[in-house]
Amino acid sequence: MPKRSKRPLDASAMTPSQLAEVLGRVGKVAVSSTDIEADLDAGAPRNDDGSVNVVHYAAWLVREDARRERRDAGP
Repeated sequence: MPKRSKRPLDASAMTPSQLAEVLGRVGKVAVSSTDIEADLDAGAPRNDDGSVNVVHYAAWLVREDARRERRDAGP
């Protein structure tokens, strides 16, 4: 396991690897930085400096999940 920094994380500006580590700890499914990068490539929000705001990312995930459910439900 990677060494943790003594500096607190900034939830409004995390790197994809920091976000993956945090989500992996609190979730039941492993998340990699590659997964986060794929979401960013697919349109997930990113800050101007390339970092990720956890709240904005989570809202994007919820929105994408709802969009998939509507699409899969059909007319």
